[in-house]
Amino acid sequence: MRITVLTLFPAMIEAPLRESMLKRAIEAGVLAVETVNIRDFAEDKHKVTDDYAYGGGPGMLMKPEPLFRAVEAARRRSTEPAWVALMSPRGRLLTHKVAEELAAKPHLVLVCGHYEGVDERFCKHGVDDEISIGDYVLTGGEPAALVVIDAVARLLPGALGDPTSAKDESFASGLLECPQYTRPPDFRGLKVPDVLLGGDHQAIERWRRRQAILRTLRFRPDLLDKTDVTREEIADALKHAAEDAKE
Repeated sequence: MRITVLTLFPAMIEAPLRESMLKRAIEAGVLAVETVNIRDFAEDKHKVTDDYAYGGGPGMLMKPEPLFRAVEAARRRSTEPAWVALMSPRGRLLTHKVAEELAAKPHLVLVCGHYEGVDERFCKHGVDDEISIGDYVLTGGEPAALVVIDAVARLLPGALGDPTSAKDESFASGLLECPQYTRPPDFRGLKVPDVLLGGDHQAIERWRRRQAILRTLRFRPDLLDKTDVTREEIADALKHAAEDAKE
């Protein structure tokens, strides 16, 4: 998969690409990420990419001309259809389902806004999509673009060391991930649940399912309506939790 990031601050994107899973995915040829400086598409002598908003107001807006030129150049260079997404607080919320959708695109172009915002003409006519990573304010679109890259990259075949990892994590099934433990089995009197040490894989899977339901019920009950979890499963999970609490 190829991702192109249009930004005024390429270094903000490039540094994280040299670490961890993203680095391995790039080295394995699973992912290719390039950064393009939007300022290179400003045609005036001083490479200006922002200006005052018509009608007044605080801050500066990104000008449409460099943005349109940058996107058009990215589309021309692409051998595959390019899907252009603007990082925007009004965009659709990035979820696991949206990440899967984006991961299916052969070429994803992420546009990072900055300053007070982006000229509306570009928003309406220059992009295919707008993506938000949450209801809070960021200095620019670069941190959001990195979140998108990370969420998308880990879904690509070969990006993770264990191909089942992406399927087992929180939100992949619609539920939060179950509690996990590693060695030692007893740390300061805090013990790993016996079921995980017994070697009964069917019992372990049942325990993990119940724990995922309980954790989602406690921390993100809103997610349950979007899953295939039945009322019987919820009742069973609560029953076992009550029994465990008595022990």
